Amino acid sequence: MQTTSSECTTKGPRIGIDLGGTKIEGVILDAEGKISARLRKATPVGDYGGTLTAIAELVTDLLNHHDHGKNLSMTLPIGIGTPGAVSIATGRMKNCNSTCLNDEALREDLQQRLQRPVRIANDADCFALSEASDGAAAGAHSVFGVILGTGVGGGLVYQGRLLSGVNAICGEWGHNTLPLSAYQPLANETLPLPIARQRLCLCGRDDCVETWLAGPALERSYRELTGQPISAREISVKIDAGDAQAVALFHRYCNLLALALSTVINIVDPAVIVLGGGLSNLTGLYALLPVYLPRYVFSDQVDTRIVQAQHGDSSGVRGAAWLWP
Repeated sequence: MQTTSSECTTKGPRIGIDLGGTKIEGVILDAEGKISARLRKATPVGDYGGTLTAIAELVTDLLNHHDHGKNLSMTLPIGIGTPGAVSIATGRMKNCNSTCLNDEALREDLQQRLQRPVRIANDADCFALSEASDGAAAGAHSVFGVILGTGVGGGLVYQGRLLSGVNAICGEWGHNTLPLSAYQPLANETLPLPIARQRLCLCGRDDCVETWLAGPALERSYRELTGQPISAREISVKIDAGDAQAVALFHRYCNLLALALSTVINIVDPAVIVLGGGLSNLTGLYALLPVYLPRYVFSDQVDTRIVQAQHGDSSGVRGAAWLWP
């Protein structure tokens, strides 16, 4: 696997941008991980040119809010977390759920617009890098970062360096097929997998990890079980309240998550797996996963630590800044 490429390194402040589907967040981060400025703007949905302008305006506003202002305007590098990746074959964006970015030369366009060096990585990669740099997995030699939100993403950091791979898809765990035939319920589990288990993913394949473990997937599972269309947050409340159906579904969710994570552990064997995104807040997740993992991991012990992200929603933008070591 390849590590992320670099034009130069910096020991001083750097700008991080988290380019989301509805908002763009920016920070200035110093070498010790302290944020000195933080701002947000709405994302111009479906408008590539508008997105470039919004990022440029956000960078200008960040510099104006920074202690040193325009004295740093030509020296601060920028890291950007995006909902996709830069194709090694074309240098253009690919796999973006914000589809106006696809096949665009985002890095080059921003470097020309901003007149400063720019690095780009997938938002899940930025999450992993953030938590490995100064978050819940700081100091670990190998870290797999997982986002469990409206989608499912992953990123891999080894010895402090974000890995990209020859196809720029390292960590794209959410679009692996979940091996449902290997599912093993515990004796006290009351909820087996549904008979009609096939789920079509947005990527065009069936039964991707994302179709079973993302927030909308949990909502679908609850709706199929109870007939009630409620949100993942409401399901979490029912789990905490001890609702029998919600608790049974939660146990199945943890078992499926353990099955999915076991493929990562069996291949990469990371020291720490960090969970982020809205579903990482599910009560009992960190107690149940160690119960289920040994059923699937090819080892006589499972010493991989499963921890919750330390920086929460800030991990993405912090990791974008940490693209500059």
